[in-house]
Amino acid sequence: MSKSPHMEPPVYTLETVGGRQLQVAYWRYTGPANGKPPLLFFNGIGANTEVAAPLPTMLDDRDFITFDMPGVGESPDPAIPYNPFIMSWITSELLDRYEMPVVDVMGVSWGGGMAQHFALQHGNRTNRLILVATTAGMLMVPGKFSALSKMVDPRRYIDPKFMETHFETLYGGSTEGSDGHIHRIRPPSKIGYFYQLFAMLGWTSAPALPFLRKPTLILTGDRDPIVQPINGQILNTLIPGSELVIIEDGGHLFMLSHAQEFIDLVREFLDRDQMDESAAAA
Repeated sequence: MSKSPHMEPPVYTLETVGGRQLQVAYWRYTGPANGKPPLLFFNGIGANTEVAAPLPTMLDDRDFITFDMPGVGESPDPAIPYNPFIMSWITSELLDRYEMPVVDVMGVSWGGGMAQHFALQHGNRTNRLILVATTAGMLMVPGKFSALSKMVDPRRYIDPKFMETHFETLYGGSTEGSDGHIHRIRPPSKIGYFYQLFAMLGWTSAPALPFLRKPTLILTGDRDPIVQPINGQILNTLIPGSELVIIEDGGHLFMLSHAQEFIDLVREFLDRDQMDESAAAA
């Protein structure tokens, strides 16, 4: 992975926010001022911050911030359970600490639920929203059993050979970029993984999404066995004015296997306000 001349290497810090300790990863943009909001990223279930490392390197024209959920990566185990409301409040407090009053928000898979909840709870801090391979929560069309059964197997975190063997069954679509992903994964603790699952138990954004008034891009893979494409269509129907793009031959990790296509879509969407302003001024 090549380094960007305008993006400093990530700074990892252990922050205590709202009584919880979280490892935070912050990539700082050092290029010419461009007025672009930082990007807040919510990762998938059990995924540590290093898994997201390719994204700020490719999207290197803005600050980028993400963190490990309790019990994931370097964040210590949670003492008590949490839910999307608590973690959205903690995220807002964290953004205050980094002097980020308004952010673009992106979430993938489980993190897509968090991204939706944050945008609904903290609309004043949300500029644009990107939802990647995700659903509206419990009102979702379930994934394929063959993929879900591999997803709950702890070997997918601790045995690279298991991941290599079952990668296509688990994630679907193209396997390009899978090697780097496999070796960036570190297993969450058992309680960390359980509490992350428990946090979304019974949660759904569906009743509130028609009131979400933020520009929203929904990206889904046409061969995703975990989050079937119809879930993206449901989100698109519920969120006023949202845009849906279905990635051809895209599995659950199309943001890695179709990295350039993904980044081009994301960059165009995030920069649209500035492009519209430039066109109006011309």
